[in-house]
Amino acid sequence: MQIRDRQVEQVLPAVPRVAETPAALLRRLRWTVLRPLATMLGGDERSLLLGPGMELDELRLYTPGDDVRHIDWNLTARTGQPFIRQARVERALDAWIAFDVSASLHWGTARCLKRDLTVDLAALASMALMRHGNRVGALLFAERPLGMLPPASGRAALLRLVERLQIPPSHTYAAPTALTAALQRIELIARRRAIVLVISDFLAPDGWQTPLGRLARRHDVIAVRVVDPREHELPDIGIITLQDPESGAQLVVDTSSRVLRERFAAAARLQDTRIREELGRHGIGELLLRTDETLLPPLTRFLQARRRQRSAPNAQHASARASARTLQTRIGTRGETDDL
Repeated sequence: MQIRDRQVEQVLPAVPRVAETPAALLRRLRWTVLRPLATMLGGDERSLLLGPGMELDELRLYTPGDDVRHIDWNLTARTGQPFIRQARVERALDAWIAFDVSASLHWGTARCLKRDLTVDLAALASMALMRHGNRVGALLFAERPLGMLPPASGRAALLRLVERLQIPPSHTYAAPTALTAALQRIELIARRRAIVLVISDFLAPDGWQTPLGRLARRHDVIAVRVVDPREHELPDIGIITLQDPESGAQLVVDTSSRVLRERFAAAARLQDTRIREELGRHGIGELLLRTDETLLPPLTRFLQARRRQRSAPNAQHASARASARTLQTRIGTRGETDDL
C-alpha cells in the first residue's frame, strides 16, 4: 500500500537513502551494528554439527561402535571407564539470500524505505558469514525470479554482492511478487545443507508456504519480514488515494471514518497473524524489521531468542546424560546397564 496525498507530512513517502559505495555501506554497518552486537552477545553462534574439531562439546561414556581415536585417555585413566571426547565440527557453510526487489519494497513512510532496510540486513548478514570463510549467494526476485549470484566468499565477492543488491530495480506495474517461484528456484540450486535467508515483506499470493516448508526441512531457514507502520494503521487525515505499488490500482478512501480505520487495522493484524502462524508451523524463525526502527534492536532480540532456543535442547541432552550416569551408578556394572 502506498499513500499518495499532500495533506500531512507524516504520511509522505520517506526520502530514499543517499547512495553509498559498497565499502562505505559495509563500514557503516560494521561500526553501527556488527560491533555493538558482538559486545552485547559475546561471540559467534556454535556449529550445528558434532564430530572432530577444536571446540569441546561434551564428554560421554564410550559405547560400542565409537571411534577409539576420540577416547579421552586422561579422563578414562582417572575414572576407570572409557570416555569419548566430542567436539564441534569446523566447516564452511553455504548461505543463500532470497532477496525481494519488488515494487512494494520501494516504499516507506518512516526513517527509510523498506528496500533500504533489506539492503542493510543482507549486507550485514553476508559480511558476518563471509568473515568466517562461509560462502554466500543470492537470488533476486520481483514478479519473477531475476538475477542469481552463485555462493562465493572473500572481500571481492562481498563487495560484488552488495553492489548488486544496491542496484535499484526498474519497476513496472506487471504482476504480484513471485515469492513462490523464488523459493522453488532456491530448492533447485541449494544442493547442500545451507542457511537460507528469505528477505521480503511477504506481501505475495498464497502458495509460498509449501516450498518454504520443504526448504525448512532441509536447510536452516530464517524469514526476514520488513514492514512499515502505515501498512498497519491509517492516520485520520481525510480523503486520500491508496495505490497498489505492484499493480498500480488506486482507491480513494475517507480516513476520517473510524470504522474504515478499524477495519484496515484488523485486516492488517489478521494478515500478520497468518504469516506468523505459517512460519511457526514450519519451525522457521522470523526477524521482523520496521522502517521506524534501526537494525540493532530487532537483531539483538532475534539473536538472543535464537540462542535460547539452541541452548534448550543442549540443556535437555545434558540432563538426560546426567540421568543416565546416575542410573548406571545405582545399578552397578556396565554389563547390567546394557541389559536394560
